[in-house]
Amino acid sequence: MSDPASPQPDLYPVTERNRVRRAHERGSYAHADVHAILDATPVCHVGYVIDGAPYVTPTLHWRVGNRVYWHGSAASRFLRAAEGARVCLTCTLMDGYVMARSAFSHSVNYRSAMVFGTARRLEGDEAVAGALRDMVEDLFPGRWDTLRPMTAQELKATAVLWMDIEEASAKTRGGPPGDAAEAEVPVWAGVLPMHTVLDAPQGAPELPPGIDLPPGLAALVASGRLR
Repeated sequence: MSDPASPQPDLYPVTERNRVRRAHERGSYAHADVHAILDATPVCHVGYVIDGAPYVTPTLHWRVGNRVYWHGSAASRFLRAAEGARVCLTCTLMDGYVMARSAFSHSVNYRSAMVFGTARRLEGDEAVAGALRDMVEDLFPGRWDTLRPMTAQELKATAVLWMDIEEASAKTRGGPPGDAAEAEVPVWAGVLPMHTVLDAPQGAPELPPGIDLPPGLAALVASGRLR
């Protein structure tokens, strides 16, 4: 029989940093649950400290295995400050407003992930170019090879950071309000579902005639996914 206190290969270790305390039954430390939320969310928020003051920066991200990447300007104070530092990266998807019979019991249905690690800067033009290709292909499969080549100046101006996920947890809520015992109160209760989706494509004003929306982008729009 395995030791219940020993780390499980498909679970992140539970620590004081990532332990879900409130409504702990909604929490998960499973790799699959954390990764699913990271992969479904286009934008993350990275928290870090500069000179003792907290900052949180939104940015696009992508995941390869247990490693999360994000990018920005090579001149960014954020990226320079985060390099080599412990950071916290979070993602959240809103799925609906939960309308209860009292203001106190109102809530939201959501999926969220919080991951911790040490930010590292990717070095070398070839490695950075490969990572940026991964980012574009992760968001828009098949698009990279249709684009004009990246210039040396564009590559020089772009930095890529990464971190291996050391600790992580997911937390979700789904379903109706939890006040069924108050059903006699004459107030509408239920869920207002929320869906963030891609809308109809809008071509650039100067787009020449005959250049149609690529099938890959059309499929992404039709899928209802964000990435």
